Amino acid sequence: MPFATARDIDELAAGLETLIVVGGGKLMDEAKYWRFTKSPDTRLIAIPSIWGSGAESSPVAVLNRNGEKRIHIDDRLVPNERCVWPELAESIPVPRARDACGDTWSHALEGFLSPLASAQLRSQLAVIIRELTGLPLTNDPAWFEPSAQACAAQAQSSVGLVHGIAHTLEGPLRKAQPEAGWGHARLCANFIWPVMEFNRNRNDKWTDLADRHELDEAAVFERLRDLHDPSVYDQTLKTLDAMWPDILRDVCTRTNSALVRESTRSWFLDRSFE
Repeated sequence: MPFATARDIDELAAGLETLIVVGGGKLMDEAKYWRFTKSPDTRLIAIPSIWGSGAESSPVAVLNRNGEKRIHIDDRLVPNERCVWPELAESIPVPRARDACGDTWSHALEGFLSPLASAQLRSQLAVIIRELTGLPLTNDPAWFEPSAQACAAQAQSSVGLVHGIAHTLEGPLRKAQPEAGWGHARLCANFIWPVMEFNRNRNDKWTDLADRHELDEAAVFERLRDLHDPSVYDQTLKTLDAMWPDILRDVCTRTNSALVRESTRSWFLDRSFE
């Protein structure tokens, strides 16, 4: 390439004029935080290699530190520019692409249902949800743009229990099952249906908002069920049971659209959503 390249964020020197980062959410968040803390005048251009995280458009940086998620929020974390390189979708394995679709869905739905969402923001997210309903759950470059939009929108409200579960379980699952390839998107993809069924069961908020914004509830839940892999889900339950107190304390869980209690644990362990 006609410019210097680096394999790791630690190789970067402060004072760069421009940094182009091509990668997934973890790499982009590390680059965002590096620029924010060490080189604030650097122009940051983010090119996602996969959708789902939406990190290229978000004022949030989620960092993995000693098996824990550390969340930083600041408008200065948003990259200066974001670009879509559609050909990158061709290299994404279909199972990983499906997980990324689940991550996108979780941002759109939890941001839409958040008690912190404004009426205007819900209208924006409803448009995104309608678009997602028409997209195939595979490695289609059409996912890049709504993924970025969904993440930017939810950053203006909050997420909920799906993210509380994903943030809490990812580290312990990686440690307990290092060969399984656990990641944030896989957890979101497999918990978005159970959590949305829980929300729908506990109050009328989803049904009322879906009606108000003319969302096809049946089509949405069909997509969420298609994302759910029972064999993958079952591998999480022992850890979920052990970590439930931590899930309850997670900041994302606190802004779920339905109240999450100690007794909610059985909803997931007993597969009450089926």
